[in-house]
Amino acid sequence: MKKISNGWLATIIIAIIIILDQASKIYVKTHFFLGEQVDVTSWFKILFIENNGMAYGMELGSKMVLTWLRIIFSGLFIWYLVKIRRRTDLPRGFVVCVAMITAGAIGNVIDCIAYGQLFNDPAPPEVAQLLPSEGGYASLFNGKVVDMLQFPLAEWDWPEWMPWIGGKHYLFFQPIFNVADACLTTSIAAIIIFYNKLLLADKKEKELSVES
Repeated sequence: MKKISNGWLATIIIAIIIILDQASKIYVKTHFFLGEQVDVTSWFKILFIENNGMAYGMELGSKMVLTWLRIIFSGLFIWYLVKIRRRTDLPRGFVVCVAMITAGAIGNVIDCIAYGQLFNDPAPPEVAQLLPSEGGYASLFNGKVVDMLQFPLAEWDWPEWMPWIGGKHYLFFQPIFNVADACLTTSIAAIIIFYNKLLLADKKEKELSVES
């Protein structure tokens, strides 16, 4: 059986992740009102929120700048995948990680570009409609990113005697995220942990080729 190329492997992974990411976002957007929560287990919740910022609800700069940064970031990784599609010396795991980063970036770019036009933004407890007759809630490139996954693994109250945080309630792993965020974070972490030597070797090889 012929081995699948890096290009096809990356394409399949990107397609699967984007479909899963967008399907989950569209379902939550059209079945949950903003702020609605469903406790799947004690450590896994579906909580529908939206944000203007980066992964895990972080915000940095203006909305339009963030959207264009996402587009540029996605384009750079697509370009890199095209560049390495025929390389046989790269570990398959590395290609998978790069494809996951690309898919995660594209998944959130779709929200930013299109969701403001595709959905309305009703007040709770109403849920959003896909392609509403009255039009969307924002202009092109100004959509909000949909997040819904939360894993509150543990929670406790800090002892009163502790400085600054004493008496406060703490929830371990509070971030609310989506499939795209999860792919971005886990794949970047995997590259740093398992493939940092590969990146350094590639960089050294380029420097040597330039010097020669």
